Amino acid sequence: MAKSSYSKVDEYGFERPENFNYESYDQYMSQYFRILTRRSQRWNTLKGDIFKKPNTLKRFIRKGIPSDRRTLVWMHISGADNLKRSSKLTYNELKMKINNQNIIDTIQIDLPRTFPDNIYFSTHEYLPKMLYYVLATFAHQNKEVGYCQGLNYIAGLLLLATKDEEASFWLLKVLVEQILPQYYIVTMTGLLTDLDVLDELVRKYEPVVHRHIHNIGMPWAMGTTKWFICLFSEVLPTETVFRIWDCLFLEGSKIIFRVALTLIRLHKENILLTSELGELITCFKDMRNHQSVINCHQFMTDIFKLSGNLSSSTLSKLRIKYKK
Repeated sequence: MAKSSYSKVDEYGFERPENFNYESYDQYMSQYFRILTRRSQRWNTLKGDIFKKPNTLKRFIRKGIPSDRRTLVWMHISGADNLKRSSKLTYNELKMKINNQNIIDTIQIDLPRTFPDNIYFSTHEYLPKMLYYVLATFAHQNKEVGYCQGLNYIAGLLLLATKDEEASFWLLKVLVEQILPQYYIVTMTGLLTDLDVLDELVRKYEPVVHRHIHNIGMPWAMGTTKWFICLFSEVLPTETVFRIWDCLFLEGSKIIFRVALTLIRLHKENILLTSELGELITCFKDMRNHQSVINCHQFMTDIFKLSGNLSSSTLSKLRIKYKK
């Protein structure tokens, strides 16, 4: 990652906002570069197959996967490699089955809307073309989901991270079909269930915040749907999103809830200062600007300290309880 304190475009090609604090970012990046260098050195000194050492693997991934290793590691820990090997058809063979004009037209309409403030999508032809093929291929081979808005942002960030069309397809497939089941089907039953689960978790861990949000009358769907559907893309800074995805591909969807609870706890004071719906919605939209959120290394430490003892079994029981 290149230092870009005085550039109007960040490391991943996104334009910075007009009010971007370059001085603060410069201080943060000078520290984060040292962390990235140290972590890269630690990965380089690994002996043996890290994938056969689950405790070491989890510890290393929570501290961040070096960008040049992300594609290989994501493919392995997510199960995308296994999915690719077990598929009867190769990715190129699946691409050849794109023929539904309605799906094609819908995706092509969404392509210019996908990260229009990103120079790699707005000024280069190759990345939108890769995005089209990833989305269209996925939509044609998964008839239940087809194409759903939100998938374009996930696939777009996968491409920015991996620079690999085929890997992005298999990673998208494993996300939609295994890690986030029934989020993207027409009824969105998985998403609706998980919004109720989030409500229960906030009520348990932050009852004052839960009561305040309930009294103002903001449905969780209004403030947090993008958290689930877009996996925090377009919601949090890109580097923070990739650090979250490092853990998501290994530990599954409970990471989404850990991040959600951490965001709410970090912004508890601001949430409680709101008095009406518009203010509360703005508070949720502004969460990306919190210094602890921008400092992704600190944020990843926070999500395993501030989100409580959230186990996969607890999450499974809550999903059964609220299943739609």
